[in-house]
Amino acid sequence: MSVEPTPTERELEILKVLWDRGEATVRAVHEEMSRHAPIVQNTVQAFLRTMEDKGLVRHRLEGRTFVYEPVLRPQDTKQKLVSRVLHRVFDGAIDQLVQSALSLRRPTSEELAKLEGLIREARGDVAKGDAAKDDMAKGARASPPATPAKRKGKR
Repeated sequence: MSVEPTPTERELEILKVLWDRGEATVRAVHEEMSRHAPIVQNTVQAFLRTMEDKGLVRHRLEGRTFVYEPVLRPQDTKQKLVSRVLHRVFDGAIDQLVQSALSLRRPTSEELAKLEGLIREARGDVAKGDAAKDDMAKGARASPPATPAKRKGKR
């Protein structure tokens, strides 16, 4: 069983640039990252090599230039990171994770509407799961099927 790599904070910043652009050279990643914080181009290059070794990115050659692209989708990476926090920090308690997130800042009206929709959807999924369990339980309690009737025929 292979273990999917987990990006460090700096690797996640690089991945965000690649997810936004689809693919990018070391120079392009460096230019984008240096807008937000000082970083040397050689450092970006070293990170990308390490990230490739970890399986987070891959490259192709365009002439003599390496063009990098992310291996994992943003949603997959986000789910993995949140799952780690959920289980390591909150022992799997989703309500505590959400409470902690809500305590960081006040959500917008749009975010609250999305959260309410997600809760409605989750409740529907739970109800469907409960109905399926009920159906299975009823099937287990039902009497066995009747044996087929003997055919009347000529003997």
